[in-house]
Amino acid sequence: MNIYVGNLSYNLSDLDFKDLFEQFGEVVSAKMIKDRETGRSRGFGFVEMSSKEDGKNAIEQLHGKEFQGRTLVVNEAREKEQNSGGFNRDNRRDNNSRERSFR
Repeated sequence: MNIYVGNLSYNLSDLDFKDLFEQFGEVVSAKMIKDRETGRSRGFGFVEMSSKEDGKNAIEQLHGKEFQGRTLVVNEAREKEQNSGGFNRDNRRDNNSRERSFR
């Protein structure tokens, strides 16, 4: 089960982040998201737990709890939306409304 964790302390270490969830079961991976340029934590991360039951327990126990001076936001992670990174043709106007003549 993949879990989103928000409002993390910027001083939290990767090891402490993983340890926070290991008390609820086996952690497959724990990744804090960091700024590409500075390497500083962006204040959120993702944890993958081996079982859905352990993940749900972790969410119930940690959501809204204070950890290192911050109130955690913990919930099931949503699947990443598919995005081509380009223009979204589904949201554009009707072609006829923007017709122009270039002569």
